[in-house]
Amino acid sequence: MHRQIAGRLTGRVTKWIVLAAWVIVVIAAGSVAGKLSGVQDNQASSWLPASAESTKALDKLAPFQDQNEIPTVLVFSKDSGLTEADLTAIGQKLDRVQQIDGAIPAKGLDGTPTQPSKLMQVSPDGQVAQGQVTFNFGKDGWNKLPDVKDEIEKIATVPGTTLYVAGPGGQAADSAAAFAGIDGKLLYSTIIVVIVILLLTYRSPLLWLLPVISAGVALTCAQAVIYLLAKHADLTVNGQSAGILTVLVFGAGTDYALLLVARYREELHRHEDRHEAMAFALHRATPAIIASALTVVLGMLCLIFADMNSTAGLGPVAAIGIGVGLLVMITLLPALLVIFGRWIFWPRRPAYDTLEPSATGFWARIGARIAPRPRLVWVVTAVILGVCSLGIVQLNAHGLATKDAYTKDFDSVLGQQVLIDHRLADTSSPVQIVANADQAAAVGQALRGVDGIGEASAPIVKGGVALIQAPLESDPTSKTAFATVDDVRAAVHQVQGADALVGGGSAISADIEQASAHDNKVIIPLVLVVVMIVLMVLLRALLSPLLLVATVVLSFGASLGLSSLVFRHVFGFAGADASLPLFVFVFLVALGIDYNIFLMTRVREETPQHGTRRASLIALGSTGGVITSAGLVLAATFSVLATLPLVAFAEIGFAVALGVLLDTMIVRSVLVTAINLDVGSRIWWPSRLDRAGAEPTPVEAAEQVDALEP
Repeated sequence: MHRQIAGRLTGRVTKWIVLAAWVIVVIAAGSVAGKLSGVQDNQASSWLPASAESTKALDKLAPFQDQNEIPTVLVFSKDSGLTEADLTAIGQKLDRVQQIDGAIPAKGLDGTPTQPSKLMQVSPDGQVAQGQVTFNFGKDGWNKLPDVKDEIEKIATVPGTTLYVAGPGGQAADSAAAFAGIDGKLLYSTIIVVIVILLLTYRSPLLWLLPVISAGVALTCAQAVIYLLAKHADLTVNGQSAGILTVLVFGAGTDYALLLVARYREELHRHEDRHEAMAFALHRATPAIIASALTVVLGMLCLIFADMNSTAGLGPVAAIGIGVGLLVMITLLPALLVIFGRWIFWPRRPAYDTLEPSATGFWARIGARIAPRPRLVWVVTAVILGVCSLGIVQLNAHGLATKDAYTKDFDSVLGQQVLIDHRLADTSSPVQIVANADQAAAVGQALRGVDGIGEASAPIVKGGVALIQAPLESDPTSKTAFATVDDVRAAVHQVQGADALVGGGSAISADIEQASAHDNKVIIPLVLVVVMIVLMVLLRALLSPLLLVATVVLSFGASLGLSSLVFRHVFGFAGADASLPLFVFVFLVALGIDYNIFLMTRVREETPQHGTRRASLIALGSTGGVITSAGLVLAATFSVLATLPLVAFAEIGFAVALGVLLDTMIVRSVLVTAINLDVGSRIWWPSRLDRAGAEPTPVEAAEQVDALEP
């Protein structure tokens, strides 16, 4: 029955219907998918849960500030010291920058309009001066900042001094310039990587086209669906989730394509009619592909329980990408393969009634080497992976300061560091306290005892609410600034009747780190439970799912441990984003379990005829090559993230790529196979397969597999 359903999708007529349907769908989706970048929300404040104090503060801050205002700091530095003439020229330059279209009047500490030159600050050593100009270009004004920065540099350069454009405006301008066209670059880099690996895998100048075209269709359709949800259903989409979507769809989609093509090629050796061969291939490979995709989808959907809106938004984005990729790879790709026929495999066309090469290939020989001593193999392998996991103690996943967040030096980052080095407070990212107006004086008094902040402003009162601001004396994204925010909160919360809330950029960043730490504790156990349930249903057993999940967790620990050592001692990264462990875990467990599913479903398929031990060796020989290729594709696509100028992306890409390689090369091929050979039919406990007849020893099983070869 299942084979008949599979055959209907790729029949002599229906294959053309499937192709026509997807052509219509992708044409419709293409007009929408390109708009995805327009609905991305990359503001840190939009990533936070409603329960965060900084989020609550934002609501009360609305009457005091326009969310479209962009504070921009101009930093002037001169090693020999700024002269009076320099300071006069700097003041004049600041006032000229104030004349740029979009600049709004500067305000003093009491909220009254003034000129930027009147607010200029000079460092105690006289080597650095800073001024601030705030711009407001409307809702999409952040996109104009690169051009504005260029104009500022033309106007404000003072001979003999070094100018840095810093603050939120400078950082946004540098970030926009660095990420200009990054979606296209990420897509093209991913496609090139996939093409190269597929060429090496298939050794065919033509076959790679079909998986790549199918993955492109899947990405376009997924982007269209996500755009519509972001536009009309308030789905949070940002640059991070959009970038991961590209990598995930191409990586996972190509994995599914590799498994299907390998099974189709295997069936072409057994069936003369290619339509019949595809029907058998879909019937036998699709359950494993669907189970694999379902595991990833459910694992990703666990992210919706995260406190972080950005993490919660990534869950549906990734799940949609995987779901659409699955649909394309089990409908469009089979239709294309059958339409083109055997010649698409040229020059290695699979001939009918010939031996499938994987039966005597590299992985079959690896299985034969494991068979004599399987217990020793899996124990030693597990110990080595466990030792690698100890590197996690080197992981500093507590967020990154601005100066440590990028893989190259940006002008705004250098300017921020100059301010810190010369003991100038950052006036563009102050701590903001909103409180009941009748307690404003008491709140201001409480701030005087807090270290790490400059002089607090006079209260500005609107509608019974007072706003008090105080500049930070440290990098607003540093641990020192977060500690200062905690001290400020502790101080103002003690003022009775004030209902004080502390917000601002540093408070937002501190709350993001706290929410990420909470998500690590909640989401990781939830994903494990979901994956375990899927495996139990798929394999109809309890022991094998427990062992498989344990191996993937061990792989996660080893990859994160090794990555931590590389981050610190090779790349020289100062730390890691607080969300790194969660993202790496979700991707490795949800995606890494794929390869175990591919292997174990084949073992289960072969067990009734050959017994568990022989089935394990047959499955390793049959699936080893395709799973290795799939792992290389996924690892390579995730490593593309390392080309982005953000440390967080580079770390996610490296850790996931390393983990996938460990899964495919060691965990699945060596560790799982050795456990299967050692445990034998008991791996299926408590299903009826566990009650099969007496099994041969691992060595006898290897000899019997050899005897099956002609």
